[in-house]
Amino acid sequence: MTNKDFFVALEDLEKEKGIPQEVFMEALSNALVSACKKQYAVAAGQVDIKLNPEKGTIDFYTVKTVVEEVADSEMEISLEDAQKIKKSYKVGDQVAEKFVPKDFSRIAAQTAKQVILQKIHETERDAAMNEFSNKEGELLVGIIRKIDARNVYVELGKGQVEGLMLPSDQVPGEKYNVNDKIKVFVKRVKSGYHGAQVLVSRSAPGLVRKLFEEEVPEIKQGTVIIKEISREAGARTKIAIYSEDERVDAIGACVGNKGARVNAVVEELRGEKIDIIPWSENPLEFIAKALSPAKVISVTQLDGDKTAMAVVPDDKLSLAIGKDGQNARLAVRLTGWKIDVKSESAAAKLGFTASEQE
Repeated sequence: MTNKDFFVALEDLEKEKGIPQEVFMEALSNALVSACKKQYAVAAGQVDIKLNPEKGTIDFYTVKTVVEEVADSEMEISLEDAQKIKKSYKVGDQVAEKFVPKDFSRIAAQTAKQVILQKIHETERDAAMNEFSNKEGELLVGIIRKIDARNVYVELGKGQVEGLMLPSDQVPGEKYNVNDKIKVFVKRVKSGYHGAQVLVSRSAPGLVRKLFEEEVPEIKQGTVIIKEISREAGARTKIAIYSEDERVDAIGACVGNKGARVNAVVEELRGEKIDIIPWSENPLEFIAKALSPAKVISVTQLDGDKTAMAVVPDDKLSLAIGKDGQNARLAVRLTGWKIDVKSESAAAKLGFTASEQE
């Protein structure tokens, strides 16, 4: 069967989409076999299709196995009948006979269209996946394209990839509007039915990390290191930092001249409070700093794995604990220690003195 126009179209697609003609032909061959099976009630294993782009032909063959005695006439041919076709056939050989399916043009056209559209879709999806597969953990700028009752959909890259922001990745109190530009943190990239899907977040601690990397050259260069981050999105973040170079002030680097650097991060986070904490390899010292902005008198390790009591002035207890316990809770997450915050008077009643607590 001649169908030169079809092969010319495949050549054009290869030039336009960069998809090798062989990819289309392999997919089309499989699809035509499947179409024959459905249309003519023929077993797929019986059909072979040869596509010849040089001659512009598509040929169909029924394939049967040569046997001594036929048990299934649709799948087998006797040795006697096979040797009438070609004397050299022996038992076990495959005999292929060309046939012309009825209404081939319509079936081929429909099948080819489906295969081509599917392959184009798959190729565009794979290209998008390749582009974004190394973007996990990165900060991207997107445009909000759709908002439904729960999710926010963000257009990323050249519009071929959709970023999905689930409710758990949205920040309480933040308003999202269609066509707004937005910075998002890429949590995960996966391949979905409709193409590459990127799970993005505004609530992840990684967003804060990447924003500081953008604003603080010393972090990007590796001189200042972000050791830990604990965050309750929309309310408060604690970030523990450390300088590899004693000559570099880690806190000063993150704050910036007149607070410019940290204020830029706060603005992007729409007013979220940020506590910049100097990290210490001494866990008790680290705990004391983590309870900032409260001043801590002393920290004592208690019995039990990673358990400590922090003592603060009586008038700073509410500040140390924070509204609804938020400040202490974030300090626990930042340090990895269970922290019991006590006022100075309460600690004294329990028999702790300043010397015992140090």
